[in-house]
Amino acid sequence: MRQPSSFFTNPIACSYSHAESGRHCRRPTEISSYVATDEGWLYLAGVKDLYSCEIVGYAMGEHMTQQLTGQALFAAYKKHRPPRGLIHHSDRGSQYCAHDYRKLVKSLGMEASMSRRGNCWDNAPMESFWGSLKTELVHHERYATRAQATAAIREWIEIFYNRQRRHSRLGNVAPAVFARQHFHNEGARAA
Repeated sequence: MRQPSSFFTNPIACSYSHAESGRHCRRPTEISSYVATDEGWLYLAGVKDLYSCEIVGYAMGEHMTQQLTGQALFAAYKKHRPPRGLIHHSDRGSQYCAHDYRKLVKSLGMEASMSRRGNCWDNAPMESFWGSLKTELVHHERYATRAQATAAIREWIEIFYNRQRRHSRLGNVAPAVFARQHFHNEGARAA
């Protein structure tokens, strides 16, 4: 099976920040990857909250398109409903430069920002996530169908990575636990 061209797997890094907020900024990164199946490639787009390390949005499909990356971004938006004025930072990949994708970013009340050429540092946390996914799950399996790979990856993200996998950066708790503790503490301080 031929490996996808890097043209279709350009990463994206998104930074959400809110200048008026004194709270910790939630900073998701989004980047694309792919997994081999007997049917062909399964493309993945995901959004990771850099503050909590939680995967807050993701999408999988047969092609790497602006629609796939848009689905991942919209899933993240729908889950957290961030305030207007957040900065959505990306690299210059074709999916992220596309008119419809940029229109989605604007319609969600986000400000678009793009990386300088050759600046890959914003992508490192999401690249690390894809590396963990492939090392801990994908490389130990052979997927007959895209549907089989999608189900396994969804379970790994939702059940294991977000809710059970401990992160030393978070004090050895899972991302969902950390996020819950953070927002509980934020609510207690506001009351």
